[in-house]
Amino acid sequence: MRSLLPVFALALWVPFASHAGQLPPQPANAKPELALIGAARTLPPATPKHAASSRLHGVTVNDPYRWLENPRNPAVQRWIKAQNAYTETVLAAMPDGYAIAARVRQLAITSTTRSSPRLAGGTLFYLQETPPQPQPQLMAQAWPDGKPRVLVNLNRDHGNTAITAYWPSPSGRYLAYGTAAGGSELTTIHVLDVASGKLLPDTLPWAGGGTTPQTLAWDADEHGFTYARFPPPPAGKPVQQFHAALVHHRLGQPATADQMVFGRHYSRIAEYRLLNSPGAQRLALLTNLGDGGPAEVYLHTDSGWKKVLGQAANVRRAAWIGQQLVAVSFAGAPRGKLLAVGAQGTTRTVLAQQKGAVQQLAPIADGFLVVRSWGPDWWVDQYRTAPSRGHARFVRRLPLPASGIAITGIAGEQGRNQALISYSGWTIPSRWAAYNAVSGRLKTVFAVKPAADYARIESYRIDGVSKDGTRIPVTVLARRGITRNGRRPTILYSYGGFDIPVRPHFVGAELAWLERGGVLAFANIRGGNEDGERWHAQGQRRHKQNVFDDFHAATLALFHSHWTDRAHLGILGGSNGGLLMGASLVQHPDDYRAVVSMVGIYDMIRHETHFDNGAYNVTEYGSVSNPAQFRATLAYSPLQQVKPRTAYPAVLMTTGANDPRVAPWQSRKFTAALQNATTSGQPILLLTRVDAGHGIGAPFSQRVGNTAIMLTFFAHELGLPAAK
Repeated sequence: MRSLLPVFALALWVPFASHAGQLPPQPANAKPELALIGAARTLPPATPKHAASSRLHGVTVNDPYRWLENPRNPAVQRWIKAQNAYTETVLAAMPDGYAIAARVRQLAITSTTRSSPRLAGGTLFYLQETPPQPQPQLMAQAWPDGKPRVLVNLNRDHGNTAITAYWPSPSGRYLAYGTAAGGSELTTIHVLDVASGKLLPDTLPWAGGGTTPQTLAWDADEHGFTYARFPPPPAGKPVQQFHAALVHHRLGQPATADQMVFGRHYSRIAEYRLLNSPGAQRLALLTNLGDGGPAEVYLHTDSGWKKVLGQAANVRRAAWIGQQLVAVSFAGAPRGKLLAVGAQGTTRTVLAQQKGAVQQLAPIADGFLVVRSWGPDWWVDQYRTAPSRGHARFVRRLPLPASGIAITGIAGEQGRNQALISYSGWTIPSRWAAYNAVSGRLKTVFAVKPAADYARIESYRIDGVSKDGTRIPVTVLARRGITRNGRRPTILYSYGGFDIPVRPHFVGAELAWLERGGVLAFANIRGGNEDGERWHAQGQRRHKQNVFDDFHAATLALFHSHWTDRAHLGILGGSNGGLLMGASLVQHPDDYRAVVSMVGIYDMIRHETHFDNGAYNVTEYGSVSNPAQFRATLAYSPLQQVKPRTAYPAVLMTTGANDPRVAPWQSRKFTAALQNATTSGQPILLLTRVDAGHGIGAPFSQRVGNTAIMLTFFAHELGLPAAK
């Protein structure tokens, strides 16, 4: 259930009746459709309870809203429409929403953006988007001085179809790329000839997405490739997103001729990452049993696939440095050590554990670059000497800003002295810098031009202390000159799971919040990997409560440092961060004035067994089939911890009908429970979006609309000052 983007950048808003993703301009003489604070409020639609329960390990878990799980039930469809109508009525009555939406859109119209750079055979491939273009285009140019040209443009589809991933062949002659429609993430692979731009007839459906990632590796002769695929379904039946396997495709042949090469009887919840060495001379495979756990490492040999490292090595990532596979192992090294892996499974330490958690590894010149993080700080180190010739020798730290940025990618090739470093920061839009491994120079070659001046935004560091004494870093962003008066409207964000760090990113359109005197805060809680694998493990399975305690510690740190108080604090999260939101608001309802929770999990008891992706998440959350894990899960599962006659904060939830990562019924059930339990008089809202999913690959209008709605809700509930 990995969520691949920061929530502030997620595209999660699609009104049920339109694709615009934004509220329309409000006429100057328009009257609110709903009384505001201090007046009578419209009540939410009624939700009946029906008797249902589960019996687990001798415990009866009542489930009166289970009937909302079935979207084909006409009563559920009527309930969804009534909830959407109620939510839109409440949001439309927030008088500042239209001004915020206009400002958010203005700030989102930056210059052209670029992302996901990859080098192959001297050609640079990347994604490029010019707002308000709905979706990025796939581009190519000779590196470093070639003229950019468009290879793939899907914008004729009004942004409903997105590029999910792409893979250039070793020489750059061909480009395979995946597409998915309607937020489903279910990928179809296409192939084009790069020189001519012509699309080949190869069309390969069921190529991963959602529950298991897309992956592809070209053959050295470029006549075919290996890729991940779900079992093709019978005619007229939907694909079942289990039992993914690796199959081999020969260019020009139909998909039905593709032969399985790995994965038969391997695992129902298999996930794969294929890694080509330079020139595709060698091939490695990292396999995972669901999300959140260590990988097994395989090498392809003349006799087939050979497992060279098991889960005990605790490998999380790997890269080819020349023709040598280097794995990042966290066994006995919680921040990561680099191992050269031999064909027979022998290993040699190339680089011992250093300060900072290893996030990425990339080749350059006669060595490699290592991306590291420590809390919210990120940096890149260069090392010389290819692993096949001995231990690595430190060369230098790259001259990047020392704090406030994160590395988003490195495009490099062995033997080439230049690599492309992409990064961004809180006040720094995405930029690319060409790094010279010989001179150590770093030269900016591309930078997004923002729509406003961010120079007045400053960052501050505070620490929270969690229940077990662990210190939790919190980054606070505010306009220069803002005083800590103890009541600043503040939004606190975190994620807390699946090895995914909360890292600095360009705040972009959230300047609309900061420039009015609002505050943004980001907590580096456990469950992510900011400080290495131990930081992640302390927020997994039976330790999940640490994540919620860490977030509450960040909350208290904002109070104690006099940034805000309980009447002016809002919290934000999505996906696994939605679980964080649900647990936080039921465990500490008095500490938050407002909550925005996107595509979240709230019924942890049925997530595992009654939604496909739940089985993939067992590695992260543990299984309720285990009695001890069941008790730990039940103790924090938000739905089961909703208490009747409790004053809950204002809540806005969103979900997408095509979400392959989190079941839409999760939000329906939690909304119903909160609406029937709360005594605060604050709104509990749910938006269900059709033709949308988890937010991955959503078009520009959805991204802008999501930000506008989120900020509008928080502005109204937290009392953000009006624009001057």
